[in-house]
Amino acid sequence: MDIGYTAAQLRTAAVDAVRAPSLHNTQPWRLRLRDGGIEVLADPTRRLPVTDPSGWGLRIACGAALFNLRIALAVAGSPAQVRLRPDRAEPDLLARLVPDLPRRPTPAEQSLYAAIPRRFSNRLPFWPDPVPADARWRLGEAARAEQCWLELLIGVSAVSAFGEIARSAHRVLERDPAYRAEREGWLRRESTPDGVPGSAGGPQGEPQDVLPTRGYGGRDRAPGRDFEPEPLVGVLGSMGNTAVDQVIAGQALQRLLLTATDVGLSVSMLSQPIEVPTAREQLRVSLGRFGTPQMALRIGYGQPGRPTPRRSVDEVLDLPVVSA
Repeated sequence: MDIGYTAAQLRTAAVDAVRAPSLHNTQPWRLRLRDGGIEVLADPTRRLPVTDPSGWGLRIACGAALFNLRIALAVAGSPAQVRLRPDRAEPDLLARLVPDLPRRPTPAEQSLYAAIPRRFSNRLPFWPDPVPADARWRLGEAARAEQCWLELLIGVSAVSAFGEIARSAHRVLERDPAYRAEREGWLRRESTPDGVPGSAGGPQGEPQDVLPTRGYGGRDRAPGRDFEPEPLVGVLGSMGNTAVDQVIAGQALQRLLLTATDVGLSVSMLSQPIEVPTAREQLRVSLGRFGTPQMALRIGYGQPGRPTPRRSVDEVLDLPVVSA
């Protein structure tokens, strides 16, 4: 077994880690090399105090970055053993990776790795083509592989019931001027390495839409025109809702997103019913599931697009200082 990871290995894997999704594309993570281990830390300066007061979204994002790290290291032939929340005295330290026995990557790891640079949140309307059963099964398996569950809502009645909960949560959030201002603060009208570009915002929502959309500055639609007639909605959940559960859910989310990309599906995330505690509980009860919903997803076949920008690796790395 290797003694530890090197700065070069971390720098290479970090290129993939920073491709993870995050609320408003805040990219709230730091990566540290310490005593031969790679550590994933939450960056509290990039937490959204209004949208994410508990740090749930921050930990989901860091879990997604952790999954990308795992896959990148495995494909490089240096898989990791992972320990979550290794030091409770350092709450921002969410995971520590140390080298496992070297091995060749599996075909599944190679496919997931190839999907990392192609994954993006597609906020445009999806085509009416149904998602086939084998693709739905693969998405469920992706969640189960990371100790989480995925409930797919298929059919008008199931999606409409979810839509009522999601739209109600959206209205609660939008009534808060501070919430709207925080979102506007991360909307980018010029090219920047973080935040949401207006070109990635998708069309503006309309009252008749089944599902709510965030006001990311996308273009208006013709009044009365449906966004999507019958989207496929998925709810990703974990067994509990501790900080560790949220990091686990972030890893499951990223495995699911990469799996979707690998099979040619588009996905966008709907976090409004998760951000409002009463809506989250309504959603849990309506699903009849044990555990906690951690993210809702809109899944289908969509138009090609491109990932949003990311900060440079140097901005997120903490490397040991080498004395001359």
